[in-house]
Amino acid sequence: MDERLVQFDDKMGKSYDNLVEELTSIRAGRANPHILDKIRVDYYGTPTGLQQIANVNVPEPRMIQIQPWEASMVKEIEKAILTSDLGINPNNDGKVIRLVFPELTEERRKELAKDVKKKGEASKVAIRNIRRDANDTFKKLGKSSDISEDEIKQLEDEAQKMTDKYIAMIDKAVEEKTKEVLTV
Repeated sequence: MDERLVQFDDKMGKSYDNLVEELTSIRAGRANPHILDKIRVDYYGTPTGLQQIANVNVPEPRMIQIQPWEASMVKEIEKAILTSDLGINPNNDGKVIRLVFPELTEERRKELAKDVKKKGEASKVAIRNIRRDANDTFKKLGKSSDISEDEIKQLEDEAQKMTDKYIAMIDKAVEEKTKEVLTV
């Protein structure tokens, strides 16, 4: 790959990775410990990721169990979950916190599927903007240096191929997540 394309490939890759991360945080009726990835708990004055201060597991398909390594952290973890936008009330028995996920209604599933598609479209727009930036950069390069029109055309074609590749990956990720969300 041409070194002039590498930076744009990196940006497209980051856009795709960001979408995948966002999609894992959408809950589809089943308990997925990744929805807790963004939750930060006040651990002795330091915002710390939940997985770093507790054992997180899924004992049942619709339940996440959080067992802090220090019993004193139960209240802090519970507070962090309540202030997050998860929309789930934690159950706490003093040692373990349980998050029970309600069964999703058909209407909610359709809303989530629309949300997944929106996120996918936003990622595609980001990828296309990166392609546009790449093409603008190549055109400026053509004006300022002794690069041929054929080389510029070649770079633009490569940028288009990269764009097509990432858009196909986004479509696949969106399709898989939509299928997961709509499955009862």
